Amino acid sequence: MAESVLGAGADALEETLGRLSKKAGVKATIVLDRATGAILKTTGQVWSILKPKSPGSALPGQTTAPFSGEAPVNTSSPDQGAEELAAMVWNFVGTAGSLVEELDTEDELKLLRLRTKKQELVIVPDAKYVLIVVHDTPPA
Repeated sequence: MAESVLGAGADALEETLGRLSKKAGVKATIVLDRATGAILKTTGQVWSILKPKSPGSALPGQTTAPFSGEAPVNTSSPDQGAEELAAMVWNFVGTAGSLVEELDTEDELKLLRLRTKKQELVIVPDAKYVLIVVHDTPPA
């Protein structure tokens, strides 16, 4: 599926992302460059996927103040949340791909599905891209 959709060009990618974003329960889609992990395209509410860390822990992009009496400076943004998620998924795909290669050098990773109580990530690695679709998890 990934090769036919992502390999067909930008128009096919836009069409596929448009169809996916209209599906019930789809919160967001992200397309990453397979080689670098850079975000190529996002749709939906990518910023809503990552929950902020607890008040005692520093967020990425948050620096501690030079003096103990000052509050931390928050430099995080919705784009930074998307970048954090993209980096985590890209590392996950790399690790999973290494596992598959260790099991059988002639095999390859085709699909990853990560389901939690709140959401599900469907990750489709391709030769050039990594497609991530985030769904709401329906109640059981």
